[in-house]
Amino acid sequence: MEKITSFTIDHIKLQPGIYVSRKDKAGDSVVTTFDIRMTSPNEEPVMNTAELHTIEHLAATFLRNHPEFGSKMLYWGPMGCRTGNYLLLIGDYESSDIVPLMTETFEFIRDFEGEVPGAAAKDCGNYLDMNLPMAKYLAGKFLKEVLYDIKPDRLVYPQ
Repeated sequence: MEKITSFTIDHIKLQPGIYVSRKDKAGDSVVTTFDIRMTSPNEEPVMNTAELHTIEHLAATFLRNHPEFGSKMLYWGPMGCRTGNYLLLIGDYESSDIVPLMTETFEFIRDFEGEVPGAAAKDCGNYLDMNLPMAKYLAGKFLKEVLYDIKPDRLVYPQ
């Protein structure tokens, strides 16, 4: 069987950043899949499920309500390896196009106070697996170490 595209990326060289993972046609539209890589694979510890789950709830809520991108947002969800998230947007985008959006998203998570949206038994299948303080910490770390001064090599997959 042929490897899928995401398994052809050199995860030894990959660093936290925003990468275009793939572009697909869906009817008359292009769907761009982004790799929002928050930790260095196979170097840093992976994110625990509680904080990753919290990031998922907050980012998905923020993005689906975003005035510009809400109607283009198809999906936000964690990677199985727990080193980042995938974002799927309707439209033909490059990584640099969504740096401001990701900055807004992670500032929202870092600064969030209150009850996590959807963190109730009637709304979520694992509502107890949440860690808002750690999600806020990881969002702040990603902002400081990557998004606020993102370099070109953190916008294109390593060769």
